[in-house]
Amino acid sequence: METPKFAVSLMCMDFSIAGEQVSTLSQHADSLHLDIMDGHFAPNLSLSPEWLKWVLPHSSVRNEAHLMTTDPDYWLEPLAQVGVNVISPHAETLNTHAFRTMNSIRALGCGTGLVVNPLTTFESILPLIERVDLLTLMTIDVGFAGQPFIDEMLAKIEQAAKYKSDHGLDYEIQIDGSCSEKTFAKLRNAGAETFILGNSGLFSLDRPLRWGLRVRATVHTATGCSSASSLCAPLATFPKPHLHAATRSAHQLLQACLPRLLMLLTRAIPPRS
Repeated sequence: METPKFAVSLMCMDFSIAGEQVSTLSQHADSLHLDIMDGHFAPNLSLSPEWLKWVLPHSSVRNEAHLMTTDPDYWLEPLAQVGVNVISPHAETLNTHAFRTMNSIRALGCGTGLVVNPLTTFESILPLIERVDLLTLMTIDVGFAGQPFIDEMLAKIEQAAKYKSDHGLDYEIQIDGSCSEKTFAKLRNAGAETFILGNSGLFSLDRPLRWGLRVRATVHTATGCSSASSLCAPLATFPKPHLHAATRSAHQLLQACLPRLLMLLTRAIPPRS
């Protein structure tokens, strides 16, 4: 049985203690998700190669750059130079030179990713699919964290999983958008393998006791696991005054809770054979 993987979106973390947060997150997550936005393709600005140059040395796990940019080629070499492992342009930005861009990513020594917006069909990316290491399917519109899940995307995830199985391919199916205890089971059942945790899935830790109790209930319902309570021990024992304390205390809470929370999430997500 495959174990679900978790990628953490650095866009949602506490930037004031970025090095410490990245170090903590990389100890427990499977990968780090790096949102690169240019303010044009997506109506927001986010991480940059210069910022990543100082932060990525604190990480010991795979990282992946999600290019929400109108000109992905502009970003390839700067990202490779600062240590990005996988570069994922949006399919919607590759119409005139898709194969050249994917070849350039590979030539830089990086893994090739591809991100697909909700309105873009799976069929439209088939000419590229055998060149893809990491396929990220958006289940929200790009640009902002905390948006509602788009249920119509489940059919696309099923398509991607079936095509992978039928053709013996090995691309990883990753989901970006509203991955939380409300959506894990249906995403997993549709064929999702890696879940990007952002605001709704992880960084609501400013309300950790309520979040932990919800996850505990999900685990109990989904698995009948009687040991779920012990897995939430850090949540139950962390002093309540810290819940609304300064950033440093919030980071200590993240350190205390993250290993158990990811274990709970793994149990809450149905296994796939």
